[in-house]
Amino acid sequence: MKRTPLSPKVVLLGTGTPNADPDRSGPSVAVVVDGVPYLVDCGPGVVRRAAAAAEAGIEGLAAPRLARAFLTHLHSDHTAGYPDLILSPWVLGREEPLRVFGPPGTEEMTSHLLAAYREDIRERLDGLEPANRAGHRVEACDVESGAVYRDDRITVEAFAVNHGSWPAYGYRFATADRTIVVSGDTAPFEGWAEAYAGCDLLVHEVQSDAGLSDRDPVWRVYHLAVHTTAQQLADVASIVRPGLLVLYHQLFHGVSEEELLREVRERYPGEVVSGRDLDVF
Repeated sequence: MKRTPLSPKVVLLGTGTPNADPDRSGPSVAVVVDGVPYLVDCGPGVVRRAAAAAEAGIEGLAAPRLARAFLTHLHSDHTAGYPDLILSPWVLGREEPLRVFGPPGTEEMTSHLLAAYREDIRERLDGLEPANRAGHRVEACDVESGAVYRDDRITVEAFAVNHGSWPAYGYRFATADRTIVVSGDTAPFEGWAEAYAGCDLLVHEVQSDAGLSDRDPVWRVYHLAVHTTAQQLADVASIVRPGLLVLYHQLFHGVSEEELLREVRERYPGEVVSGRDLDVF
């Protein structure tokens, strides 16, 4: 008899931004289905945060199992943990190549990282360390919008978002009984209500309107062009009505977490929480 897969768990491995917040690691979200993890982004601290989640009971996030990742875009706060994701799980026993899907430039970045760590890899393979000969390899793929991955547990679709002059994506994960959308970094974009429609869980970046109003005008122009304000997110969530809205990559701009939540709730009547590292949904 065919077994029904378990409902996926969504783990916030990192909810941070480029700001060096000691309580928030770099952006990374894990969708774990039947003990198999699918990571979205790999900000600083990703492997250690995964280890902490594994220690807390999410066994699928043990380092040797970290073998699939989807990059929303190539900003450093979302990819500075990429060499860690390539190498540390291998050193700790991963025996299969890491598979990575992302926007154009992903393959090139991967090639340069492997070249940068060439001597580390050579020493581990040819020295006294008992390293396997596959776990350091990376199968990187530049993808376009649409279905980018499928196996018997999950289907993953990429959709184009609005985060500057380069390609950037959000991702939609569909399992037998749950649909999860992770926005990545984005300002409002044409078709975002359609991209988010019907999801059980929407993990979305956000910035405070009140805090942004106090920023230098140059920074206000930048942040409005590439990020979503609390009011904008509340408006689209009111249309989409996700089962749960989870805020991450919160740009507080000086306001408190409670104030940011209040900004969203003033315009959105649905269930919303402000995510923190290692929260599980």
